[in-house]
Amino acid sequence: MTALPKPVETITPEEYLEGEPFAEVRHEYVDGFVYAMAGASDEHNRIAGNIFAELRSRLRGKRCEAFINDMKVKIPPVFADAFYYPDVLVACDPTDNAKYFRERPTVIFEVLSPETERSDRREKAIAYRQISTIENYVLIEQDRLAVTVLHRAEPGWRREELAGPDAVLRLACLGIELPFAAIYERTAALPRQV
Repeated sequence: MTALPKPVETITPEEYLEGEPFAEVRHEYVDGFVYAMAGASDEHNRIAGNIFAELRSRLRGKRCEAFINDMKVKIPPVFADAFYYPDVLVACDPTDNAKYFRERPTVIFEVLSPETERSDRREKAIAYRQISTIENYVLIEQDRLAVTVLHRAEPGWRREELAGPDAVLRLACLGIELPFAAIYERTAALPRQV
């Protein structure tokens, strides 16, 4: 007798969006499958919080708005039916106003961890670049002062590597600069001043 594989059940994007606000843990959604999100370290939370706090302060009174880890990003369906939870995002289109997700963000930040780095650098980098409004995809390392920025350029994308305690992340599309001292404040990666 041959064992038949158990069919894998998938759900629609609508079912995912309907159930996610009530889920005990957050899930990302890719083509019918849901994936539970891992918890984040204290350093991860500090870095994401620092970025959000700086963005919120610098964008106050402007058209763009920053969101932190509970706002999903919807990937254009041409790529895949997918929803991801970036660590921080900035949206500048006032008509992009769904309650639980954004479709047209301008900048997305992911704080890298050993569990997510591969997905953030590959799968999400490809998916996020399918969003026509994305100007920058920013990958922040936790354990050292290093940031990778993917900038929309003609043609394609330009990669920029930043490192060191005096480095500054410049986001021309938002007209702001984020010094590494602010991004890495209160983390082990930033050398302490005595």
